[in-house]
Amino acid sequence: MPKMKTNRATAKRLKRTASGKYKRSSAFVRHKLTHKSQKRKRSLRKATLTSDAEKQRLKILLPYG
Repeated sequence: MPKMKTNRATAKRLKRTASGKYKRSSAFVRHKLTHKSQKRKRSLRKATLTSDAEKQRLKILLPYG
């Protein structure tokens, strides 16, 4: 059986944690930042974890971690 291919676009955007969850960066921080509050922009800097609903899809896209 051939090797499974990793989706490279997904691999560049996500990192797997030691517990098996996936870490991602926040959206909504690229442009149109003037109307967003400092508090909101500060919290958007931090990385977040993907939801459990995405886990099955990510398992297909990233078969080796």
